[in-house]
Amino acid sequence: MKLVWSPEMAAKAFVDTVKSCELYQGSSVTELISAMAAGWNATLIVETWCHGDMLTTSIGLAVASTHTCGRHVCIVPDEDSGIEYVASMAKYGMSPEVIVGDPETVVNELDVIDFLVVDAQKNEFARVLKAAKFGHRGAVLVCKNACSTVVSGFRLRSLFDDGGSRRIVRSVFLPVGNGLDIAHVAAVESGSGSGKVKNSKWIKRVDRESGEEFLIRK
Repeated sequence: MKLVWSPEMAAKAFVDTVKSCELYQGSSVTELISAMAAGWNATLIVETWCHGDMLTTSIGLAVASTHTCGRHVCIVPDEDSGIEYVASMAKYGMSPEVIVGDPETVVNELDVIDFLVVDAQKNEFARVLKAAKFGHRGAVLVCKNACSTVVSGFRLRSLFDDGGSRRIVRSVFLPVGNGLDIAHVAAVESGSGSGKVKNSKWIKRVDRESGEEFLIRK
């Protein structure tokens, strides 16, 4: 099974996120991320958050999870951040699952992730992406604040197209907000090398009437 895009689900999440974030200005990033998470029907949505971060993305992901009936997990680095996050989200009637710990360690211990959002301004974001586990459906990765000078010129593709077990199917950089790097990651099939060319075999077929032999590559 692969990730399948649902325009209807995306549109509903977009509208509901607009309503939830109507008090915020410049929340276009939130609405876009929410629509993507819902549109891909993500069942495990994961994000990282710490003290001082905006809540808008979390609100959008929480909205998306209600549409997909999925699990929304927020990883925070310490107890104080967790308490702040829970209290702030409660004001909007939302209660995502919160896990306290090192983001790299936590994502590696989670089940198969469908949708992962990280902040490029955080030093550990690349390690978090590499540590995350994705299933056969693949996953969507979103890197916020990708215009940051810390990651100038960085692209998600550089993390996965290295001959390993995962590869980027498609990626795009969007100049929305402070920049979004978005990628669809898929598992490389066994024996497929770089994932671009699958193993093939030749099959011989004989035309019964003419006796002519044909070699067919599959």
